[in-house]
Amino acid sequence: MPTTMPTIEFDTRLIQKYDIAGPRYTSYPTAVQFTPDFTEADYRLQAAKSNASGRDLSLYFHLPFCDTICYYCACNKVITKDRSKAEPYLDMVHKEIAMQGELFDSSRKVNQLHWGGGTPTFISHQQMTQLMQVTRQHFNLHDDDSGEYSIEIDPREVTRDSIKLLRDIGFNRMSLGVQDFDPAVQKAVNRIQSEEQTLNALSSARDTGFKSISTDLIYGLPLQTEKSFAQTLQRIIEISPDRISLFNYAHMPTLFKPQRRINEDEMPSAEVKLAILKQSIETLTGAGYVYIGMDHFAKPDDELSIAQQQGKLYRNFQGYATHADCDLIGMGITSIGTVDNSFSQNVKTLDEYQNLISAGKLAVFRGVEIDDDDLLRRAVIMQLICHFNLKFSDIESKFRIDFKQYFAYEISRLTAMCDDGLIEMNAQSIQVTAKGRLLIRNICMVFDRYLKSAEDNQRFSKAI
Repeated sequence: MPTTMPTIEFDTRLIQKYDIAGPRYTSYPTAVQFTPDFTEADYRLQAAKSNASGRDLSLYFHLPFCDTICYYCACNKVITKDRSKAEPYLDMVHKEIAMQGELFDSSRKVNQLHWGGGTPTFISHQQMTQLMQVTRQHFNLHDDDSGEYSIEIDPREVTRDSIKLLRDIGFNRMSLGVQDFDPAVQKAVNRIQSEEQTLNALSSARDTGFKSISTDLIYGLPLQTEKSFAQTLQRIIEISPDRISLFNYAHMPTLFKPQRRINEDEMPSAEVKLAILKQSIETLTGAGYVYIGMDHFAKPDDELSIAQQQGKLYRNFQGYATHADCDLIGMGITSIGTVDNSFSQNVKTLDEYQNLISAGKLAVFRGVEIDDDDLLRRAVIMQLICHFNLKFSDIESKFRIDFKQYFAYEISRLTAMCDDGLIEMNAQSIQVTAKGRLLIRNICMVFDRYLKSAEDNQRFSKAI
């Protein structure tokens, strides 16, 4: 692949200065602001209001089961080798689909659909087929393959037949978990996955006509070095996925119990992590991938790259997305939805979920209504984090404000970032520089009215 012009500049001094804890802005307000004051009745009201908009829909299904535990994992999951445990859960998901489907106008098309986990392919072929059939009964899914229907894949859990089945029932995009090809690193985090398994899954996806294939990598895992991760990067480039997610491992064992099994003495130092990140960015952009932002890289002709070029890129709870105009309905335990001017989250345990759904109640247990200031600040944050620039006039015309007056305090705080070369700011706009792109979270945090002391807030990961 041809070399592209670098889109980011790696400044170690600035990265170290700004490497504090903060949100990833998959939503604004973030999930920290969700409260139990937001009830099922509030959710139903928001759903009714959303029907007047006529917006398309996005569906997220959380399938939490995993056969084995990956020590780095911070997802909500259920570890079991008993495949029969999925059946009662799926029965409840089918009921939730029916209840949710009643709330939304049947004319609204489902432009996006995603199965996440856990390991979605933990369930059987019959269960996969039935889950999609039930979804089609209650929601208006595309029949012509024009929707963005994606699934997260553990290559250890799929065969060529299962990938063909996924394609047949409507999936056309896939995310493959890789993390690291080095056997020693894999052993240290309890995720033993051969290159052959990864390549078989990827080649099967290509052979069966998947439109986009993404791979996930993690830097900062135990025993990783610049040299070892360089080999993983080289193999990924040879495999040539459409997208690559390069996640920073956030070690927070007090919040995520499986991480307590990681030997902290084997973890790379902060200096080594930065070196791995720098090397990764240079290697991937040098191989032709576009740095989208916030851990994401894509080929120039990928939908993410095109959406960014066209000013249509967005972020939601799955990361960067190409449709900003969808209401997101979350189903299954711990799933999060975005309906009209609200965020909501389902209960987190199987027992709570079963009790509520069995009683004919939605599983929503907390959320937040978005006020006018939230909408304004969300627009500012999303524009910066997706496109690295902001024209004050665009915000002023949409929200009927004087930008410099409304955000006078924030603009004063941005002066230090101007002095450090993270942004260029004048009377009309903010432009994030090549140095500032890696630190886009810090720039967005200036506009977050809920943040008090992010440096001390252990609910968030560090920026780098």
